[in-house]
Amino acid sequence: MTGRVPSIACIGILGKHNNPLHISLFPPEERAPLEYEFLLTSCLDIFEARLPHKTVDQDFGLLQAVDERLAMYGWLTNTGVKFVIVVDMEGRQATASDSKTSTAVGLRDADLKPAFRALQTAYIMLLRNPFYNPDEHSPITANAEKKVGSIQITSRNFIQDVKRIADAWVPGVTSL
Repeated sequence: MTGRVPSIACIGILGKHNNPLHISLFPPEERAPLEYEFLLTSCLDIFEARLPHKTVDQDFGLLQAVDERLAMYGWLTNTGVKFVIVVDMEGRQATASDSKTSTAVGLRDADLKPAFRALQTAYIMLLRNPFYNPDEHSPITANAEKKVGSIQITSRNFIQDVKRIADAWVPGVTSL
């Protein structure tokens, strides 16, 4: 019996000024970019509402369920950068290696922690790059310096890491 297993539909990185730094869709040809950008920005109010009640834990868990199929989970870094993962509950066809997870109903918040940790590691590696300047991606700095162009992250290594994380994640995975 092969069913469908949840998969990551979108990974969004939102800057400390609530600007989108990076949005990846999986698979990109089946997703509407503008729809997911709206979904990601709709999470900002939820982050703000929960922020005063958070202590040390950066995992914001389930932010919102869009419908029966899409659910959005959030993670906040120490620098105020927000990671949002949109999970498609009917994401992809189950394979033989997914047989254990194909019978699962729903997700636990802990199922996404390995993906968030891997995303945070990829972001830290991006920040360690001496040629990457995070202030270039701030709308405040870009407007003050009258820079024209994208404030999105364009690092190929970072984009490849995000894709690897999305492709490798399945519910129940312990490390990515």
